[in-house]
Amino acid sequence: MAWSPRHSAGRRLQLPLLCLLLQGATAILFAVFVRYNRETDAALWHWGNHSNADNEFYFRYPSFQDVHAMIFVGFGFLMVFLQRYGFGSVGFTFLLAAFALQWSTLIQGFFHSFRGGYILVGMESMINADFCAGAVLISFGAVLGKTGPVQLLLMALLEVVLFGLNEFVLLSLLEVSLDGDGVRTPPPQVKDAGGSMTIHTFGAYFGLILSRVLYRPQLEKSKHRQGSVYHSDLFAMIGTIFLWIFWPSFNSAPTALGDGQHRTALNTYYSLTASTLSTFALSALVGGDGRLDMPILESKLKVQDTCGVHNLHGMPGVLGALLGGLVAGLATREAYGDGLESVFPLIAEGQRSATSQAMHQLFGLFVTLTFASVGGGLGGLLLRLPILDSPPDSQCYEDQIYWEVPGEHEHLAQGSEETETQA
Repeated sequence: MAWSPRHSAGRRLQLPLLCLLLQGATAILFAVFVRYNRETDAALWHWGNHSNADNEFYFRYPSFQDVHAMIFVGFGFLMVFLQRYGFGSVGFTFLLAAFALQWSTLIQGFFHSFRGGYILVGMESMINADFCAGAVLISFGAVLGKTGPVQLLLMALLEVVLFGLNEFVLLSLLEVSLDGDGVRTPPPQVKDAGGSMTIHTFGAYFGLILSRVLYRPQLEKSKHRQGSVYHSDLFAMIGTIFLWIFWPSFNSAPTALGDGQHRTALNTYYSLTASTLSTFALSALVGGDGRLDMPILESKLKVQDTCGVHNLHGMPGVLGALLGGLVAGLATREAYGDGLESVFPLIAEGQRSATSQAMHQLFGLFVTLTFASVGGGLGGLLLRLPILDSPPDSQCYEDQIYWEVPGEHEHLAQGSEETETQA
């Protein structure tokens, strides 16, 4: 079923108006609240007795570059396996991430770096904004091809706020202490360097609950477009390789400089190689005739999970959180030496036992799942508003709904006719 001319005219205005509204509001908020931090500001940086090589730019920018490439290239091309949704996968990744980076800078800034009435930004805030965008793109994978750009922007608007709130509760809320400048800042209550909870678990289950609320009983009308073809899977492999290469940077970027960052990158590096061999072995074992396959694992329980984010991010995120609790429970001065202060500072200071830290880790997982579930439900109700742009059941997973695809003007009409004939 195609849109009526009146509906098409309204759809044409929704995206530009929303983009301009969001960008205008964000620009005003940046002008009012955002300022350079000490490492970035020309006047403040040159007051100190240090060389330019001491600036955090030279320590953080390589990690930022890697994470940035993962967000825009890795996530984007990972989702182009759908045979007729390549523009949507890469293009809407570009749109969502560009908005989320700005919006999350503001939200995370209010929670973590609000000083003297201003949000102070630098390299670390850029990396943290990319992490938040990563959570939004994970959620995008659960509703890929079934939602319009207006719905996706509203999803990001809500999710970034809840992401920042969840992160604040996990990392900062329960206790406060004095830093070297006499400013009361919260110590890390839960350790989550790789983002198992704050990024993967939150993004996955926010998206899955959202997808459940947006469940479409007639989505079978677009079932023929959900499959992949040779070249679409090849592009998806490019995204996979990009993510694989840069994952040590993703996990280690927010970690304290020094041995902790070094150890995180090293552990991730070898874990990736081991998991790759395991994946090839299992794929050949369960595949037909022992051949390697890239299937889309479909969830039950009426959750239309396009990218299988439950398997790719949700379950690994929960597993990582559980293992984080186990590692915390086993933390001792003998194992970490003086490094215990950077890994588990509250244990090192005697404010918390290893068992108590482990319980905090597990409680952090519960908090994350709660925020994700409630937030995903609210987001789903918001996106179900009839006024919002949403593709018809028979035309999901199709680029031509929102993109001009050269040389294929007749394909959409032909596909619609075939669907009506089958119905």
